[in-house]
Amino acid sequence: MDDRGGRLPVRRRAQGAIAAVAALGLAAGLSGCSGTSSADVTLRLVAADYGTSAADSTRAYWDRLVKDYESRHPDVHIEVTVQPRDQVDRTVRRMADAGDPPDLAQSTDYAGYAAQGLLYRADELLSIPVQADFLGSLSDAGQVQHVRYGIPFAASTRVLFYNKTLFRAAGLTPPTTWDELAHDAQVLKAQGVTYPYALPLGPQEAQAEALQWMLGGGAGCTDDLGTYTLNSPRNTDTFTWIRDELVGAGLTGPVPPADLDRSEAYAAFAAGDVGMVDAQPALVRQAQRTGVTFGTVPVPGRDSTSKTSLATTDWMMAFKKNGHRDEIGDFLDFVYDDNNVLDFSRTYDLLPVTTSASDAMAASAQDKKLAPFLDQLPLAELYPAGKPSWPAVGADMTRRIGQAVAPDGDPADVLDQLQSAAVEAEGATAG
Repeated sequence: MDDRGGRLPVRRRAQGAIAAVAALGLAAGLSGCSGTSSADVTLRLVAADYGTSAADSTRAYWDRLVKDYESRHPDVHIEVTVQPRDQVDRTVRRMADAGDPPDLAQSTDYAGYAAQGLLYRADELLSIPVQADFLGSLSDAGQVQHVRYGIPFAASTRVLFYNKTLFRAAGLTPPTTWDELAHDAQVLKAQGVTYPYALPLGPQEAQAEALQWMLGGGAGCTDDLGTYTLNSPRNTDTFTWIRDELVGAGLTGPVPPADLDRSEAYAAFAAGDVGMVDAQPALVRQAQRTGVTFGTVPVPGRDSTSKTSLATTDWMMAFKKNGHRDEIGDFLDFVYDDNNVLDFSRTYDLLPVTTSASDAMAASAQDKKLAPFLDQLPLAELYPAGKPSWPAVGADMTRRIGQAVAPDGDPADVLDQLQSAAVEAEGATAG
């Protein structure tokens, strides 16, 4: 029986129930193929839009997927609301606070809802093969207190993009260390390049750029125990180096990093005005459209290529309020079918979150452009999304971190402020 069709409800129950059913043998499996419900069920999903215009809105992807699913499950209806990525978290929060959460939602925050007891566990929803197929690092990052509530949906990593035309004209090779990056940027500046190195620490996603630099400096925003360490000596040294060697030296372009958003930095690279920028897979297609000749290399670190890259992912989560656990689980198993995962990843230049789809992409000639990003994913580090305090801490980083690298900024003071706020946020969400 195709796993997209009717399946055993017990496959999403607790381990004890699974064992009991297994003992009943094949007869129990045959009895379950009629579906999970005899009454019509409507599931509401709030999804993020990964498109850049109406022409490539994620609405088209969900329309195709839902039409396919409903043709196989005439008693289950899926209502999808697609929201801009910078609004979807607020939309879900507003619905949850009003006591009317959707059945399913994509969000950057799942831990806060899990801490409130509002979510289904992943093992209550997904079939065992689907659970086992998620990439280990992404699966682990979806846990709160060692229980998975966040289901990874789409991932990305970062590499250093460099403009081959500008590098060739300047006689440069791509950097592997920070000092080499600063040297290359200095040469590009002398050649009249507008943004020798674009440093987007603006409101759009400063926490990602900041964490990539923390990792390159041998630290991060938490220690091995998950305790916030934003003001660690290594992080202080990292942002002091950025302030003095890049920003203070005039190597980051005419827009202060605190005011430069990621989308603006990408657009400038695609226009040929940027020598180097750390970026996600989305920049590949954007640069190809404008004809910029570019190369990619791993992100440089303090003394060598950064041993740890940053990965980001959005999360799928399921609210318990309306019930329909079996229908939600069956639909999610369909969502994470390899064909659907690959379709979404290829359409929006993102990385698959499952091992089987990642292997298929790595072996496919059509996905060669994403190979450098796929190579980074298995060992990449993610945000500490399992901490209910992270949304507040990440938002605070986004607001303040640009101040740390201003020519007159004080990295130690800014990081101390961030650390104090993080400790306060952690205390407010504890227990």
